[in-house]
Parts: sequence; structure tokens; C-alpha cells
Amino acid sequence: MTEKTRIDVHQQITDQIIAAIEKGGGSWEMPWHRPGTHFALPANVESKRRYNGINILSLWIAAEIKGYEHHLWGTFRQWREKDAHVRKGEKASLVVFYKELEFEADNADTGETGIEKRYFARASWAFNVAQVEGFELPGPPARRDLTQVLPAVDTYVAHTGAKIEHGSQMAFYRPSTDTIHMPDRDRFVGTATSSPTESYYHTLLHELLHMSGSSNRLNRDFGERFKSDARAFEEILVEIGAAYLSTDLGITPVAREDHAHYIQHWLSILKADKKAIFTAAAAASKAVAYLDSLQPKARTIAPATHVEAA
Repeated sequence: MTEKTRIDVHQQITDQIIAAIEKGGGSWEMPWHRPGTHFALPANVESKRRYNGINILSLWIAAEIKGYEHHLWGTFRQWREKDAHVRKGEKASLVVFYKELEFEADNADTGETGIEKRYFARASWAFNVAQVEGFELPGPPARRDLTQVLPAVDTYVAHTGAKIEHGSQMAFYRPSTDTIHMPDRDRFVGTATSSPTESYYHTLLHELLHMSGSSNRLNRDFGERFKSDARAFEEILVEIGAAYLSTDLGITPVAREDHAHYIQHWLSILKADKKAIFTAAAAASKAVAYLDSLQPKARTIAPATHVEAA
């Protein structure tokens, strides 16, 4: 059985790129299209040489999808020779190398037999240093922080008393510890409709709105009406509230188009209940009013005066 029969390396890597784009609903961004993102060229742990050609794309995409922070890669054998070992259950990423073969061939013009060289693609499998134990991991490559510090917004957040921890891979509010977890500022690179600064602060306000609904604050409860969709409804009202605050605090001059795009993910609720958006907007205003009440001076957003009956 030939190597080509076992695996078509060109097709597999092409399929990998297509799958990554489709997974993002057509909006997945290639890493090299993100301004300020540090993507060093992938390098081999044994030879120290950089990968080239299609392997750069393949390993970049693998690192992006799996969240790897470093550009160092090696085969199972290469890591073992470094007195390290790949953790059980880790899956390798495909790389391609070309093997030069010599064979005799007849020259159609002269009729003479000579030696020709051809290159054949061969599959190899590499593991990122993040998948390995027993190897001293170099510090993550430096990233350029594209965000601006907005003192007025930082002051607003500080007055809420929120406990914020940076360094997470994701942004979330953890009720059990009453803490907000955020990626480092330099991980925010913006979108087609948001600057890095807007993305960072809007995400922070989004999690702050989640915090407002905790049991020791507003104790937000949607009752039987949204019982099965409570999480989705919470996201709707929190995103609306974050849009209110982002605009009011001057992070964005107007509510941006991508706020509406975010809410479209939860259309099933809005289509099933024509008053759901009104209830969400009222709850969002209440949450913002609560955060405003923690400030030393009165803010401009007033609490909702009317809430749709459940």
C-alpha cells in the first residue's frame, strides 16, 4: 500500500483549513489577518529550524484552534529524545515533508537512460510543546497590547467592587468565587466592527452585568417563563446591558452593529415569545441601574419604569 493510498496529505490539510472556516460560520479569521497578534513561525524542537510552506499554515491553524501559546513543535520521538513525553490522549497535528527519490528514466528525445529526481509528499505528525510534560516551556512570545486604558471606565468598574482576575483563556463570571475572569488585555485584537479597546471593555462590562445578577446582588430569577432557556435569556439581557453601558461610558459612540449580531444567536427565544425582548431590555436597565447605584455620583441611565408582565 502506497503512502498516497494511506493518506492524501494535501487533501487532509486543505480539508482542515476548510473545516476551521466553516466551524466559525464563515466568519473565522485566519490568524495572520488579526492585527497585532504575535504568530511566530513554527519551529522544530530538534533541528531548531522553522517549518515552511504549507506546514506554516497547518501548524498556525492547529495552534489557533487548540489555543497553543508557543511555536515549538516536535514528533513523538523528538520529544522523547529531549527527555520529555507527550501526555496521554493528546492528538498530533499533521505536517508534510518531501522525500527526494532517484530513479532511472529514459529520455524521450535522446533515448538515453539517466537518473531523475522526484519529490514525494510524506505525512508526519507533530505535537506542540503545550502537549508535552518534562520540557521546560519557554515564556510565551510577547504580544503587542493594542488596547488603550480608559481611566473613567476603569474607575466605574472599580467602584462596583468586582474582583477581576486576568490571565484566563476565556472571559466568564464564576458565581462560586464571585470573581470575573478575563484574558489578558493583549489578547484582544478587535473585530471588523470593534477596536481592541472596545472589545476588551465591552467584554469586561458583559461579565460585570453577569455579576450583577448574583444571589447577593439582584438575585436575578426568570421564573417559569424562561426556565428551560434561562442561560440564553441571561445572555440576551446581559449583552443588551453591556451595549447600554458601552455607549453611556463612551466606549462606543453608538450601539454597534455587532451587538445585534450577538443577540441573533438567541432568536429562538425571541421568536417564541414576542415580549421577551421587552422583558430583557427592562431587566438590562435594572442591572445597569444597580451598577450605577454603586458609583459615587448618579449616572445618566435610569431604571426601567415598566416591566412587561410575565
